[in-house]
Amino acid sequence: MTVNLEVAEGVGTLRLDRPPMNALDIATQDRLKELAEEATRRDDVRAVVIYGGERVFAAGADIKEMQEMDHAAMVLRARALQDSFTAVARIPKPVVAAVTGYALGGGCELALCADYRIAAENAKLGQPEILLGLIPGAGGTQRLPRLVGPSKAKDLIFTGRMVKADEALAIGLVDRVVPADEVYTQAHAWAARLAQGPAIALRAAKESVDTGLETDIDTGLAVERNWFAGLFATEDRERGMRSFVEEGPGKAKFL
Repeated sequence: MTVNLEVAEGVGTLRLDRPPMNALDIATQDRLKELAEEATRRDDVRAVVIYGGERVFAAGADIKEMQEMDHAAMVLRARALQDSFTAVARIPKPVVAAVTGYALGGGCELALCADYRIAAENAKLGQPEILLGLIPGAGGTQRLPRLVGPSKAKDLIFTGRMVKADEALAIGLVDRVVPADEVYTQAHAWAARLAQGPAIALRAAKESVDTGLETDIDTGLAVERNWFAGLFATEDRERGMRSFVEEGPGKAKFL
């Protein structure tokens, strides 16, 4: 399999496994969607790590496969391509990308689907599609400007240049830079910590933030308001408030 889902202690690792560069061909895209939907359904998955291995995250699409496709073929495929990445973005649980080596094109777009990105010191990210006479087609023109702002996104998309980890951190493309041999460990620790948290409240927080970024503030506030009130019907809310009153802040256990 080109993508695997490994689950331990509440954390599901979506592991890309298509050596040598984890090129995202059609089979890999479809498998990614399948496993993202599985991670969404599974109660034993409470947080997710996206990982490409120690050497590379994902170097982009399979260019040889794409070269054989004409306009008609891509009209039929483009929606499925986007849907595979959207399935990752819509996992209603905390998702962290553990980025090593290259995260280019579709690889960068996959990292953009995470809630948080931890990169190796040797990581290089970018959207080089323009160098092929194309534009990003798996969400890059939409998720990148929402993350780093339109002007920085246009610079990366227009030029196709790669950015190293330090610049990626400076512009907000990644959230933390660590030694290469610590990337997965730290990403897993981030996910494991949240896997111990209140699952419904985390889902509410993620949906409220994501919806608010995609719509007007009044609609976003309505989503927040409905989730906020709804959480008062959950056991986690009862447990969290009782623990606060009886034991002090930060001591509640939600599992």
